Amino acid sequence: MSIRSTLESIGEYALLLRRVLMPPDRAREFAKEFSKETYKLGVNSIWIVTIISLFIGAVIVMQIAYNINSPLLPRSTVGSVSREIIILEFSSTVICLILAGKVGSNIASEIGTMRITQQIDALDIMGVNSANFLILPKIAAFVLFMPVLVIFSTFMGLYGGYVFCAISGDPSPDTYIYGIQFFFRESLVWYSLLKSMLFGFIISSVAAYYGYNARGGALDVGKASTDSVVANSILILMIDLAFTQLMMG
Repeated sequence: MSIRSTLESIGEYALLLRRVLMPPDRAREFAKEFSKETYKLGVNSIWIVTIISLFIGAVIVMQIAYNINSPLLPRSTVGSVSREIIILEFSSTVICLILAGKVGSNIASEIGTMRITQQIDALDIMGVNSANFLILPKIAAFVLFMPVLVIFSTFMGLYGGYVFCAISGDPSPDTYIYGIQFFFRESLVWYSLLKSMLFGFIISSVAAYYGYNARGGALDVGKASTDSVVANSILILMIDLAFTQLMMG
């Protein structure tokens, strides 16, 4: 992709957001769509977040327990380090990368299908702000539900580590829990939630942009869905680096 096309895409994305981020014309319809999108994008993602977090949490604790094996460090260090990794990066960033594939592709394909079947054109002809009507409920629902998914992910990740400790016995579950509680900083949780909401906005808005601008046939909908996942993954990693430097620097 050339620099010119990249700048054009950024401009189109900004113009689309300008149309999207406006007060909805019909509050009742917005509330109805918001409720539906919350269930479809948020609640339906809990199961995959729970399963992935449970197993990855166990793997994180396993790796740390095997690699931090020094008589100079208490075994509670395993719990402390695992807590930092899960809260700071795994539950807020890695989970968002996974959701970029599940939720982002869903949004892009749904809106892209409406574009190529001329449903969006019909809304525009009727004088409806199609971007606001279709995209705003998705963005609002996903952004506001992201903290719930992050909390689920954090809890299940730490619980997965507890299960590993209960099975292996090194460290013991009591030592692991003590390490989790030791020198706990509440600000890390707020940092993780804030970062996840930012990523939620990126995932939903970028996916909606690719779907809204899809042209052609069914193959182009698939391409828009794939492009949205790739773009979201790159943006999440870039913004994670910048956001971490800004907040932690």
